[in-house]
Amino acid sequence: MTTTWVDIPQDSPFGLDALPYGSMDTGDDFPHLGVRIGDQALDLTEAATDLPGEWSDVVEEGTLDLLLAAGPEAWARLRADIQGWLSDEQHRETVEKYLLDLSTVTLLMPFTVGDYVDFYASENHATNLGRIFRPDSEPLTPNWKHLPIGYHGRSQTVIVSGEDIPRPQGQRRTPEGDVVFGPSVRLDIECELGFVVGVGSERGSRVAVADLDQHVFGVTITNDWSARDIQAWEYVPLGPFLGKSFATSIGGWVLPLAALQDARVEPPARDVPLQDYLRDADPWGLDIEFEVRLNGEVISRPPYAQMYWTPAQMLAHTTVNGASVRTGDLFASGTISGTEVDQRGAFIEMTWNGRDPITLQDGSTRTFLEDGDEVVISATARGKDGRRIGLGECAGRITPAR
Repeated sequence: MTTTWVDIPQDSPFGLDALPYGSMDTGDDFPHLGVRIGDQALDLTEAATDLPGEWSDVVEEGTLDLLLAAGPEAWARLRADIQGWLSDEQHRETVEKYLLDLSTVTLLMPFTVGDYVDFYASENHATNLGRIFRPDSEPLTPNWKHLPIGYHGRSQTVIVSGEDIPRPQGQRRTPEGDVVFGPSVRLDIECELGFVVGVGSERGSRVAVADLDQHVFGVTITNDWSARDIQAWEYVPLGPFLGKSFATSIGGWVLPLAALQDARVEPPARDVPLQDYLRDADPWGLDIEFEVRLNGEVISRPPYAQMYWTPAQMLAHTTVNGASVRTGDLFASGTISGTEVDQRGAFIEMTWNGRDPITLQDGSTRTFLEDGDEVVISATARGKDGRRIGLGECAGRITPAR
C-alpha cells in the first residue's frame, strides 16, 4: 500500500485507503468540501485551483452534491488524484497549505438529502422485536424473508452528527389504556448504515442488483432516532410516522464505496427462494464493526456482517415497482443487531422493551434515553492486511421537549 507524506499514526483508520468526504465550515461562513486524512482534512474547494485534474467545478459548492451527480468514472478519478496528491512528494508544498486540523473546522451536512428510505434488514433485530411483541407467534412476519421491508421516511429532518435531538412530543397510550399527549418517554436509537445515491435512475426502470456500484457513491453512519411509545400507538395500519420523522442523524463523513472493497463478505445464507430481481450472482455484505457509546461508555458493538438483506437487494427492491432514485437519496439498513446481547443496536432490544435495564458504570440505569444523554456511534471496516478503515462518528444529545 502506498504511504502518505502526511504525518498520521501508523494505525490510523483514516489513511490513503479510506479518504472519506465531508462538508466543512472553516470559519468563513461558506461550505468547503474536504477529504479526511488522519486528523486533518484537505480543503478541496480551496486546493482544486492549485492542483492538477481540473476539479474546481465539482468541488466549488463545498458539498458532495456535484460530485455525486458526476458518476462512477469521476468518483474513481478524483479518488486516484487525491491519493496521488497525498502520497507524491512533488505535490507536498502545494497541498500542505490546504490541510486543516479537524479541531478548527465544523462538519456540515455533507450532501443535500433527496428521499429517505429506512429498511429492516437485520434478521436478528426483526426476530428480537417479534419475540418481544408477538411472543406466542412466529417472530418473523411471513413476508420478511421474501423482500426487504422498508418505509419511506422524512428527508427534511435528516441532520448531521453533533446536532441536538429535542425530545419529540406526540400521542401515546399509557399502560392503563389512556391516550395522552406529551413528550415521548421511550426515546430510542437505531444504529444503522446509510447508503448515499450518486447517480439516479429513470422512473419506470429498475436498478439491477448487479448495478449498485453504478448508483451508490458511499456510506455514512446513521442513527434513526425512534420514539417507541408514539410509534406503537400510531403505526397501525400504515406504519411509522411521527415516531420516526423528528430526526435521523448521519455522520459528517461519507466513505466512498471504493474504500470498502476489502470489507465485502458473503451475506447470511438464504433459506427461502428469492424472486429473480433479488437474486445476485455474487452477493455481498460488509464487514463493518459498530460501537455504540452512551455518555462515553460502550454499551453495544453491532456487527454489520450479519445483516440478512444486502445493499444491492435494498436498492433493487426500492426501484422494482418503477420508482426512481435521484442524486442525494439516502437509504439506510435499519437497526444493526448481532446474535449476542451486547451486539444489539437499539435500546428496545438491549433492555427487552424496558424489562431488563442497562446498568452503567456510575450505577445509574437506563431503559430508554433520558434528557442530557449523548449517544455516539462509530464504526470501522475491514481493510487490507488486517488494517481498519474509519467511517467516523455519528453523535447526538437529547435535549428537553420544546
